Amino acid sequence: MDLGLSGKVALITGATSGVGREIALLLATEGATVAVSFRSSAADAESLVDEIAAKGGEGKAYKADVADFGAVRTMIDSVVKDFGALNILINNAGLAKRQRFIETTPQDWHAQIDASLYGAIHCCHAAAPHLEAAKNGRIVSIIGDSSRVGESGLAIVAAARAGVIGLMKSLAREFGRSGTTANIVSLGLVETAHDEDWVEANREKLVKLYPMRRLGLPNDVAPMVALLASPHSGWITGQVFSISGGYSMV
Repeated sequence: MDLGLSGKVALITGATSGVGREIALLLATEGATVAVSFRSSAADAESLVDEIAAKGGEGKAYKADVADFGAVRTMIDSVVKDFGALNILINNAGLAKRQRFIETTPQDWHAQIDASLYGAIHCCHAAAPHLEAAKNGRIVSIIGDSSRVGESGLAIVAAARAGVIGLMKSLAREFGRSGTTANIVSLGLVETAHDEDWVEANREKLVKLYPMRRLGLPNDVAPMVALLASPHSGWITGQVFSISGGYSMV
């Protein structure tokens, strides 16, 4: 199936590893020009751009901390200047710190909310004029299923990402007249999770929570994101799609 992404320009935040990297590679394979956004891992970003080029695609790396609105606005202006448009925004960047709520501090709250909620707000605000001008813009935000069903130890990021659900649903209503869609992909535990040591220490117990009896892989996620980023999803907006191996069924 041709997803119709040839000629589209996509910006993916947090694109240098895991799910973000897999999304970038798939969109590039489908013909999109990919803007790879990174905060600190320049070498990983350039490696990804090189891999995209080796596969016959086009990409470029852009450094920006999504928690910094000025940096985000500069990045998006650069993407549009370099490629002439912005058609697709994938909000993948975020920050999660697993700890009991009673042990968290205001510093923990701000760091996670700034990256995970304000990051999405900043990117959507800066990208919106370009997406609406494209007449068929696409926004896909990646969150964790903890934001939908709750999870011990993840209260702060769950609250931040739940805010992203509200943001996407509201933007879906506001931007619909321009042909721009806004959707959410909500993930169960993926093998490239930030807290790998905790996952390994608890793997046997964790796998039992999933009817599929395994954790997710980045390539379980990327195809749905690519579909939602494509012209084929023109009548899908304001929706939350859980890709979780059956962890949540609500």
